Amino acid sequence: MANKFVSMRNLKFTLHEVVGTDAPATGTSANGHTRKSMDMVLDAAFDFAKKALHPIFEEMDRNPPELVDGTVAVHRDVRAILETLGKDGWISATFPQKWGGEDMPASLLHAVYFIFASANYSASVYSGLTMGAANLILTFGSDELRNQFLPPMLEGKWQGTMALTEPEAGSSLGDLTTSATPMSDGTYRIKGEKIFISAGDHDAVDNVVHLMLARMDGAPAGVKGISLFAVPKLRQNRDGELTSNDVTVTQVFHKMGYRGAPITALALGDRDDCTGYLVGEPNRGLSYMFQMMNGARLEVGMGATAIATAAYHAALDYAKNRKQGRRITDGPGGAPVPIIEHQDVKRMLLFQRAISEGALCLILQCSRYEERMHTGPEEERADHKLLLELLTPVAKTFPSELGIHSTSASIQCFGGYGYCEDFPVEQHFRDMRIHAIHEGTTGIQGMDLLGRKVMMKNGKALQLLDREMEATMEQAKACPELLDHVQALSDAKKALATTTMGLGSVAMEKGPEAFLANATVYLELFGYVAVAWQWLAQMTVASQKLSEQKIRTSDRLFYQGKLAVGRYYFTHELPKTGPLSVTLTRPPVSLETETACFTD
Repeated sequence: MANKFVSMRNLKFTLHEVVGTDAPATGTSANGHTRKSMDMVLDAAFDFAKKALHPIFEEMDRNPPELVDGTVAVHRDVRAILETLGKDGWISATFPQKWGGEDMPASLLHAVYFIFASANYSASVYSGLTMGAANLILTFGSDELRNQFLPPMLEGKWQGTMALTEPEAGSSLGDLTTSATPMSDGTYRIKGEKIFISAGDHDAVDNVVHLMLARMDGAPAGVKGISLFAVPKLRQNRDGELTSNDVTVTQVFHKMGYRGAPITALALGDRDDCTGYLVGEPNRGLSYMFQMMNGARLEVGMGATAIATAAYHAALDYAKNRKQGRRITDGPGGAPVPIIEHQDVKRMLLFQRAISEGALCLILQCSRYEERMHTGPEEERADHKLLLELLTPVAKTFPSELGIHSTSASIQCFGGYGYCEDFPVEQHFRDMRIHAIHEGTTGIQGMDLLGRKVMMKNGKALQLLDREMEATMEQAKACPELLDHVQALSDAKKALATTTMGLGSVAMEKGPEAFLANATVYLELFGYVAVAWQWLAQMTVASQKLSEQKIRTSDRLFYQGKLAVGRYYFTHELPKTGPLSVTLTRPPVSLETETACFTD
């Protein structure tokens, strides 16, 4: 297994030089962070990932969780990992100091998660889920709930989950049937089933707290009648002791990949003794849960980016060391050369870098909007929120879908060995596949983007994004070698705008079915353009740095590499927007398809 799973040089370049942070190189920002202190955090995260997470990457996959005597047994090291993440403040990092946190900015948090997920995706999800659940309690819960649940969760002693999905209500949350009956003491009696609950139970913690959607008795039908509850596996009695809360694990799903973390099915209230605690106000649960879901969607995108990154580094290491074949110009008598010298292998490696590094830049850009929603100038906060909402389905989907192709290219670099367990890329490929499903399938993300985000506030979010792209293009114009790429992005951006307007006309003339029939294709088109914008930003910085008189050789090579990968993206990937635009101007075939097409 390759020892290198992430490029810290590229991560710091993207975070500091391209996306930018509010932490100055010298001095201290408002929340106490400097560029130096942020790099110390990143280096500490890398050190932990290298020593604790990466060594058990394959072992966790080979020994998946098992249901033993009603409890899910996971890898023996998970408990120590969570204890360390809790003790050292990683889980509470973004929380206020009152709860042991340090108000870590979102961009730094996402960068840390990227490191952890690159080292071992399965091991990284436990703490991420707990952070999301704890943040919901912090934001919407009462002081009593915060005091009861947050300390052990943030210390890594209790697991947090997001419990939405039901057997007959997957993505259609309005159809959920889990019920919540009010009790005289202000709690609720929970009854129902949940499935596909990540980290829904395991023996590496003392308790599991499910942030669960349920419907109160007499609540309105559909999504308007959904409330949010904290439902622990074990509840505290009057003496503070933990006792059963009638939450039963009925199944641990055996998965294609992502095997190191359990996904469970739960039965709630089989003995009519499952207690839930209302979080926030009744019938507002879905709006609350969207806070965790939107954050989770960025995490899914970052997880996919991390896996693609690790697979790329494995392929790069192999390509540098594996000797096979000869240069075409050498003839049959030449010596075998490392396969990285073959043009098609170079192409596959360039593709992997183009996807993973472009996606990383886009997600960190989203994290900057997330920060500025809360800390930026008051008059700009609403704009940053709109930009984040617009780009979230793109940042989730682009690396999830293109990451499948990227990790496939990693396998291809290994040849037959890539298909075997001798090397890690077959596991990366399996781990990658869930991301196009997690936290809303690609189809749902497409409908969210086209049906909601593009149209909200009369298209203001799209106008704001256009302004952001124009600013990047204006900076790039100062670099003569980038003018062709500026024009290419300008053309693609205009084609996207024209396509969007055309689809708007379809909505008015033919209705929502025709409008959203090719929403996934629209999302794909949007993703290619958005990542081209991020590659132009990276190329601009690289070009500017190369123009400086004094530059170290290692830096020169790094920036030259950035320009080369960016040229690849603009030459090989961005042109794919052309056929996609053409497809979106034609009537969707799915609407014209007769039922007979789907019969044997």
